[in-house]
Amino acid sequence: MAVASVLSWLVVWLVFGRDIGVSTLAGMMAPLVVALGSWVAIERTYQRSPERVTALMIVAFAGKMVFFGAYVIVALRLPSVRAVPFVVSFTSYFIGLHLIEAVWLRRLFAGGGHT
Repeated sequence: MAVASVLSWLVVWLVFGRDIGVSTLAGMMAPLVVALGSWVAIERTYQRSPERVTALMIVAFAGKMVFFGAYVIVALRLPSVRAVPFVVSFTSYFIGLHLIEAVWLRRLFAGGGHT
């Protein structure tokens, strides 16, 4: 997740320049950090006590809603963040990283272990 996200951001930075790159980075950071953190928590919980994964995911969902709402408000108030590139980036990384997590969860629950 991290490598693909950073590489895609570098391409955006190189193609579109600093202004778009900064906004894209701001849109990528929160979804990436949260996806990595939630994946680590889910995998550790699954290894210790698989029946607790659903409860963890419910609590994490509530926390993510609050965090992402606050993050978007703060980021859009920063003078160096342009709204449209930020929103496009945030939305794209949010959806893409959650899709990756969904595939990994499917593998984990099917007994395939971590990725």
